[in-house]
Amino acid sequence: MISRVAISGYRSLRDLRIGLGQLNVVTGANGSGKSSVYRALRLLADVAQGQVIQSLASEGGLSSTLWAGPEAFSRAMERGEHPIQGTRRKNPVSLKLGFSGEDYGYAIDLGLPQPRETMFSRDPEIKAEALWTGEVLGRNNLFASRAGPAVRTRNRNGEWRALPQSLSSFESMMTQGTDPHEAPELLTLRQRMQNWRFYDHLRTDRDALARKPQVGTYTPVLADDGHDFAAALQTIREIGDHVVSTRRSRTRFRVPQ
Repeated sequence: MISRVAISGYRSLRDLRIGLGQLNVVTGANGSGKSSVYRALRLLADVAQGQVIQSLASEGGLSSTLWAGPEAFSRAMERGEHPIQGTRRKNPVSLKLGFSGEDYGYAIDLGLPQPRETMFSRDPEIKAEALWTGEVLGRNNLFASRAGPAVRTRNRNGEWRALPQSLSSFESMMTQGTDPHEAPELLTLRQRMQNWRFYDHLRTDRDALARKPQVGTYTPVLADDGHDFAAALQTIREIGDHVVSTRRSRTRFRVPQ
Protein backbone atom coordinates (compact mmCIF):
# COMPACT_ATOMS: atom_id res chain seq x y z
CA MET A 1 0.00 0.00 0.00
CA ILE A 2 1.19 3.51 -0.79
CA SER A 3 1.82 5.50 2.38
CA ARG A 4 3.46 8.65 1.00
CA VAL A 5 3.23 10.70 -2.18
CA ALA A 6 5.51 13.57 -3.23
CA ILE A 7 4.77 15.99 -6.08
CA SER A 8 6.93 18.93 -7.09
CA GLY A 9 6.49 21.41 -9.93
CA TYR A 10 3.24 20.01 -11.33
CA ARG A 11 0.49 22.46 -12.27
CA SER A 12 -0.74 24.18 -9.08
CA LEU A 13 1.42 21.99 -6.83
CA ARG A 14 4.75 23.63 -6.09
CA ASP A 15 5.98 21.16 -3.48
CA LEU A 16 3.57 18.69 -1.89
CA ARG A 17 4.17 15.75 0.42
CA ILE A 18 1.21 13.88 1.83
CA GLY A 19 0.73 10.75 3.90
CA LEU A 20 -1.93 8.24 2.88
CA GLY A 21 -4.05 5.67 4.67
CA GLN A 22 -6.20 2.80 3.45
CA LEU A 23 -8.96 5.22 2.46
CA ASN A 24 -8.26 8.83 1.50
CA VAL A 25 -10.70 11.63 0.65
CA VAL A 26 -9.32 14.84 -0.85
CA THR A 27 -11.47 17.93 -0.43
CA GLY A 28 -10.97 21.62 -1.09
CA ALA A 29 -12.09 24.65 -3.01
CA ASN A 30 -12.00 24.86 -6.80
CA GLY A 31 -8.46 25.38 -8.04
CA SER A 32 -6.84 24.13 -4.85
CA GLY A 33 -5.09 21.23 -6.60
CA LYS A 34 -7.32 18.21 -6.01
CA SER A 35 -7.33 17.17 -9.65
CA SER A 36 -3.59 17.78 -9.90
CA VAL A 37 -2.94 15.25 -7.12
CA TYR A 38 -5.06 12.68 -8.91
CA ARG A 39 -3.46 13.34 -12.29
CA ALA A 40 0.00 13.10 -10.76
CA LEU A 41 -0.83 9.60 -9.52
CA ARG A 42 -1.99 8.69 -13.02
CA LEU A 43 1.32 9.94 -14.42
CA LEU A 44 3.18 7.68 -12.01
CA ALA A 45 1.08 4.74 -13.17
CA ASP A 46 1.86 5.66 -16.78
CA VAL A 47 5.59 5.28 -16.02
CA ALA A 48 5.10 1.53 -15.50
CA GLN A 49 3.12 1.37 -18.76
CA GLY A 50 5.83 3.23 -20.71
CA GLN A 51 3.34 6.03 -21.46
CA VAL A 52 4.43 8.94 -19.25
CA ILE A 53 5.85 11.01 -22.14
CA GLN A 54 2.71 10.51 -24.23
CA SER A 55 0.50 11.39 -21.26
CA LEU A 56 2.34 14.65 -20.68
CA ALA A 57 2.12 15.43 -24.38
CA SER A 58 -1.66 14.95 -24.27
CA GLU A 59 -1.78 17.57 -21.50
CA GLY A 60 -0.01 20.10 -23.72
CA GLY A 61 3.60 19.12 -23.07
CA LEU A 62 5.82 19.61 -20.06
CA SER A 63 5.91 23.39 -20.44
CA SER A 64 2.11 23.45 -20.05
CA THR A 65 2.06 21.27 -16.93
CA LEU A 66 4.94 22.78 -14.96
CA TRP A 67 4.40 24.91 -11.88
CA ALA A 68 3.88 28.43 -13.21
CA GLY A 69 4.47 30.30 -9.96
CA PRO A 70 7.67 31.84 -8.61
CA GLU A 71 10.71 29.77 -7.68
CA ALA A 72 10.62 31.26 -4.17
CA PHE A 73 8.07 33.17 -2.13
CA SER A 74 9.00 36.62 -0.91
CA ARG A 75 7.97 37.86 2.52
CA ALA A 76 5.47 40.20 0.86
CA MET A 77 3.86 37.19 -0.85
CA GLU A 78 3.69 35.30 2.43
CA ARG A 79 2.04 38.27 4.14
CA GLY A 80 -0.44 38.63 1.28
CA GLU A 81 0.85 42.07 0.30
CA HIS A 82 2.02 40.97 -3.12
CA PRO A 83 0.24 38.57 -5.51
CA ILE A 84 1.79 35.18 -6.13
CA GLN A 85 2.78 35.18 -9.77
CA GLY A 86 5.43 33.70 -12.00
CA THR A 87 8.81 35.30 -12.50
CA ARG A 88 11.79 34.66 -14.75
CA ARG A 89 13.31 31.31 -13.84
CA LYS A 90 16.98 31.04 -12.95
CA ASN A 91 17.21 27.36 -12.07
CA PRO A 92 16.47 24.34 -14.29
CA VAL A 93 12.78 23.48 -14.35
CA SER A 94 11.61 19.97 -13.61
CA LEU A 95 8.62 17.88 -12.68
CA LYS A 96 9.27 15.44 -9.84
CA LEU A 97 6.92 12.65 -8.80
CA GLY A 98 7.38 9.91 -6.24
CA PHE A 99 5.70 7.56 -3.81
CA SER A 100 6.69 5.07 -1.15
CA GLY A 101 5.24 2.33 1.01
CA GLU A 102 6.41 -0.03 3.70
CA ASP A 103 8.57 -2.02 1.30
CA TYR A 104 9.36 0.05 -1.82
CA GLY A 105 9.63 3.63 -3.00
CA TYR A 106 10.10 5.20 -6.43
CA ALA A 107 10.74 8.70 -7.80
CA ILE A 108 11.18 10.22 -11.25
CA ASP A 109 12.49 13.60 -12.43
CA LEU A 110 11.34 14.93 -15.80
CA GLY A 111 12.80 18.02 -17.41
CA LEU A 112 12.91 20.02 -20.61
CA PRO A 113 15.08 18.63 -23.42
CA GLN A 114 18.23 20.21 -24.76
CA PRO A 115 17.65 22.22 -27.96
CA ARG A 116 18.14 20.02 -31.02
CA GLU A 117 16.92 19.65 -34.56
CA THR A 118 13.95 17.32 -34.26
CA MET A 119 10.20 17.39 -34.68
CA PHE A 120 9.90 16.11 -31.09
CA SER A 121 11.79 18.94 -29.44
CA ARG A 122 8.93 19.60 -27.00
CA ASP A 123 8.92 16.08 -25.59
CA PRO A 124 10.08 16.02 -21.96
CA GLU A 125 13.11 13.97 -20.96
CA ILE A 126 13.51 11.58 -18.08
CA LYS A 127 16.46 13.03 -16.20
CA ALA A 128 16.66 10.77 -13.16
CA GLU A 129 14.94 7.86 -11.44
CA ALA A 130 15.39 6.05 -8.16
CA LEU A 131 14.07 2.87 -6.55
CA TRP A 132 14.62 2.12 -2.87
CA THR A 133 13.35 -0.13 -0.11
CA GLY A 134 11.27 1.29 2.72
CA GLU A 135 9.46 4.59 3.01
CA VAL A 136 12.42 6.99 3.06
CA LEU A 137 15.24 7.11 0.50
CA GLY A 138 18.71 6.76 1.94
CA ARG A 139 22.21 5.94 0.75
CA ASN A 140 22.08 2.35 1.97
CA ASN A 141 18.59 1.37 0.79
CA LEU A 142 18.88 2.54 -2.83
CA PHE A 143 18.47 -0.43 -5.17
CA ALA A 144 18.37 1.15 -8.61
CA SER A 145 19.13 4.60 -9.96
CA ARG A 146 19.15 6.36 -13.28
CA ALA A 147 21.10 9.51 -14.17
CA GLY A 148 20.67 10.62 -17.76
CA PRO A 149 20.99 7.56 -20.01
CA ALA A 150 22.93 5.48 -17.45
CA VAL A 151 21.22 2.99 -15.12
CA ARG A 152 22.76 0.96 -12.34
CA THR A 153 21.24 -1.68 -10.07
CA ARG A 154 22.35 -3.65 -7.03
CA ASN A 155 22.75 -7.39 -7.41
CA ARG A 156 21.99 -9.98 -4.75
CA ASN A 157 25.37 -9.38 -3.15
CA GLY A 158 24.72 -5.67 -2.80
CA GLU A 159 27.19 -4.76 -5.55
CA TRP A 160 26.36 -2.10 -8.13
CA ARG A 161 26.04 -3.24 -11.71
CA ALA A 162 25.72 -0.89 -14.66
CA LEU A 163 23.10 -1.69 -17.26
CA PRO A 164 24.89 -2.62 -20.50
CA GLN A 165 22.63 -0.48 -22.69
CA SER A 166 21.98 3.23 -22.37
CA LEU A 167 18.39 4.43 -22.16
CA SER A 168 16.84 6.99 -24.44
CA SER A 169 15.44 10.14 -22.89
CA PHE A 170 11.89 8.81 -23.25
CA GLU A 171 12.60 5.34 -21.81
CA SER A 172 12.15 4.57 -18.13
CA MET A 173 14.23 2.08 -16.21
CA MET A 174 10.91 0.72 -14.95
CA THR A 175 10.22 -0.70 -18.40
CA GLN A 176 13.73 -1.19 -19.80
CA GLY A 177 15.72 -2.31 -16.75
CA THR A 178 13.49 -5.02 -15.32
CA ASP A 179 15.69 -8.10 -14.99
CA PRO A 180 14.12 -10.92 -12.93
CA HIS A 181 17.59 -12.15 -11.93
CA GLU A 182 19.64 -9.00 -11.47
CA ALA A 183 16.91 -6.48 -10.61
CA PRO A 184 13.82 -8.30 -9.29
CA GLU A 185 12.79 -5.23 -7.27
CA LEU A 186 12.23 -3.24 -10.46
CA LEU A 187 10.09 -5.99 -11.92
CA THR A 188 8.06 -6.39 -8.72
CA LEU A 189 7.31 -2.69 -8.39
CA ARG A 190 6.49 -2.35 -12.07
CA GLN A 191 3.92 -5.13 -11.82
CA ARG A 192 2.36 -3.49 -8.78
CA MET A 193 2.10 -0.13 -10.53
CA GLN A 194 0.55 -1.77 -13.58
CA ASN A 195 -2.19 -3.09 -11.29
CA TRP A 196 -3.24 0.40 -10.19
CA ARG A 197 -6.77 1.27 -11.32
CA PHE A 198 -8.37 4.67 -11.97
CA TYR A 199 -12.12 4.99 -12.34
CA ASP A 200 -12.64 8.62 -13.24
CA HIS A 201 -14.21 8.12 -16.67
CA LEU A 202 -16.83 5.46 -16.05
CA ARG A 203 -19.68 6.24 -18.44
CA THR A 204 -23.27 5.52 -17.42
CA ASP A 205 -25.14 6.78 -20.48
CA ARG A 206 -26.97 4.46 -22.87
CA ASP A 207 -23.86 4.05 -25.01
CA ALA A 208 -21.63 3.16 -22.07
CA LEU A 209 -19.56 0.01 -22.47
CA ALA A 210 -21.04 -1.40 -19.26
CA ARG A 211 -24.43 -1.50 -21.03
CA LYS A 212 -23.10 -3.38 -24.06
CA PRO A 213 -23.24 -7.18 -24.33
CA GLN A 214 -19.96 -8.69 -23.15
CA VAL A 215 -18.54 -12.17 -22.73
CA GLY A 216 -18.44 -12.68 -18.97
CA THR A 217 -15.44 -14.34 -17.33
CA TYR A 218 -14.05 -14.45 -13.81
CA THR A 219 -13.24 -10.76 -13.12
CA PRO A 220 -11.73 -9.93 -9.70
CA VAL A 221 -10.64 -6.45 -10.91
CA LEU A 222 -12.96 -4.04 -12.70
CA ALA A 223 -11.56 -2.57 -15.92
CA ASP A 224 -10.85 1.15 -16.14
CA ASP A 225 -13.67 1.73 -18.63
CA GLY A 226 -16.15 -0.48 -16.78
CA HIS A 227 -16.93 -2.71 -19.76
CA ASP A 228 -16.77 -5.84 -17.58
CA PHE A 229 -18.98 -4.46 -14.80
CA ALA A 230 -21.51 -7.29 -14.95
CA ALA A 231 -18.80 -9.96 -14.76
CA ALA A 232 -17.04 -8.13 -11.90
CA LEU A 233 -20.29 -7.83 -9.95
CA GLN A 234 -21.06 -11.52 -10.41
CA THR A 235 -17.50 -12.37 -9.32
CA ILE A 236 -18.03 -10.42 -6.09
CA ARG A 237 -21.31 -12.22 -5.49
CA GLU A 238 -19.72 -15.64 -5.94
CA ILE A 239 -16.61 -14.84 -3.92
CA GLY A 240 -18.71 -13.39 -1.10
CA ASP A 241 -17.37 -12.29 2.26
CA HIS A 242 -16.76 -15.23 4.57
CA VAL A 243 -16.54 -13.08 7.67
CA VAL A 244 -19.72 -11.15 6.92
CA SER A 245 -21.55 -14.32 5.86
CA THR A 246 -20.52 -16.04 9.08
CA ARG A 247 -21.66 -13.10 11.18
CA ARG A 248 -24.97 -12.93 9.35
CA SER A 249 -25.58 -16.65 9.78
CA ARG A 250 -24.82 -16.42 13.47
CA THR A 251 -27.17 -13.49 13.86
CA ARG A 252 -29.90 -15.17 11.85
CA PHE A 253 -29.82 -18.44 13.75
CA ARG A 254 -29.04 -17.17 17.23
CA VAL A 255 -31.55 -18.41 19.81
CA PRO A 256 -32.58 -15.85 22.45
CA GLN A 257 -31.68 -16.82 26.00
